Amino acid sequence: MIVRFGYVAMSVQLKNASPSQTMTVKQFEQITDKEAAIRKLERISVSNLENCFRLLKHNWAHEIEFFRFSSKLVPLVNHPHTEGWKFEEAISPILKKIGEFISKHNMRIGFHPDHFVVLNNLDEDLLKRSLHTLLYHYKLLTGMGIDPTHRCVLHVGGAKNGKVDGLEDFIENFEKIPKPIQKMIILENDDTVYHIEDVLYLGEKLQIPVVFDLHHHDVHQPEEFSFLDIWQRVVETWKHSLLPVKIHVSSPKEGEDDKRHHDYINVERLMKFLHEIKGSVPHLDIMIEAKKKDEALMRVMEQLSQRQDCTIRSQASITI
Repeated sequence: MIVRFGYVAMSVQLKNASPSQTMTVKQFEQITDKEAAIRKLERISVSNLENCFRLLKHNWAHEIEFFRFSSKLVPLVNHPHTEGWKFEEAISPILKKIGEFISKHNMRIGFHPDHFVVLNNLDEDLLKRSLHTLLYHYKLLTGMGIDPTHRCVLHVGGAKNGKVDGLEDFIENFEKIPKPIQKMIILENDDTVYHIEDVLYLGEKLQIPVVFDLHHHDVHQPEEFSFLDIWQRVVETWKHSLLPVKIHVSSPKEGEDDKRHHDYINVERLMKFLHEIKGSVPHLDIMIEAKKKDEALMRVMEQLSQRQDCTIRSQASITI
């Protein structure tokens, strides 16, 4: 089994390369000429994307082929102050350049829109805002020339009226949204409300690939379950995808039940999981969600190089 590791959004090693530079609403309002304010937003957006390009080149130098982009690349996108703004036109050249680099090096990239993107709420305004955010991600992906299918990880959402209603509301809303947006979505189990079996209910019913989050599962799981059965069901949700099965890995900051993320990854827990699923898939992509970003990935690889139960394949991948 080939296992590739990736990390999230930004590097702690590459200096002055933030992809999330921003402008506040107050700063926008202080610029009396709205066109000038929009031009400034466009300059910030281009700078963020240029930094993304630097990050990708940094990743390639370290053989990291798997990366999650920040969702904050374009400040104030979909804000009432910027209604009608064709942001995609200003960033088109740099998006194209990024996409060509990704395609040339066969990298896997994706997004994880913020928690306010909720599809299981029947409030029409909230759903509309969520769809606008998903459309923004769709435009970024298509601007890069990348097939958007299965590129955006979402949580199921809230459970204001209970989990059962929350799941059914997700189904009702999912069936309303445009097909290209539907195809973009993959679902992740969370650490508080919807455990892996809840998410599998939706994944199997709606043919949405399920991203298994190991840390979330460790702190929030069904009362009774067979892990191998659950894992096989997760794998099955990816059978119609052109992308390999993807999971998220993080480690608790303090104590086993801590939902907060540690700076680094507990390699013993990671390897226990990998040995449990060994042979179930030919290829697995693992997104490391650790505070130390690429440094955490490199520490994982350093620790794995000392072990006898895996083989180093590259600076960011192993076979097991």
